[in-house]
Amino acid sequence: MRDPIVEFPDTSVSYVAGNAAQPIHEQAPLAFRALEATLTTLRGRRFYAALIGPEYRACVARRPEDEDAEMSLRRWTIPGGRYARRKIADYHTRIPVIGDAFAEMRGRTDYDASRPCVEYYRSRHDMYVMVPVA
Repeated sequence: MRDPIVEFPDTSVSYVAGNAAQPIHEQAPLAFRALEATLTTLRGRRFYAALIGPEYRACVARRPEDEDAEMSLRRWTIPGGRYARRKIADYHTRIPVIGDAFAEMRGRTDYDASRPCVEYYRSRHDMYVMVPVA
């Protein structure tokens, strides 16, 4: 079954970058722990991650009330556009599947390497792996 193509909007985020000298699977939990430590609550937040070359960015979508509360975090906009999307259920217990999905999806003939690959954490259990396509 082919992964569906979705339109992902430009998304303004605050983020914590991992240490690009480490493998992604080591950067991810450290970056998210650092990000979550800056937030007063996780409730009602939308979380993403962006893979920019060897760097992993743990991201949280910005809200208007975040203007003053999160001045210490870097800001960025995840570029929107067309993305191939694959759902990974129970991702916490299937971490190797995430890397495998990205590797497979980057092999698409329409893969657009000029934009980052994205993880969208839909819930505490489900995530979407998204690869930019032309």
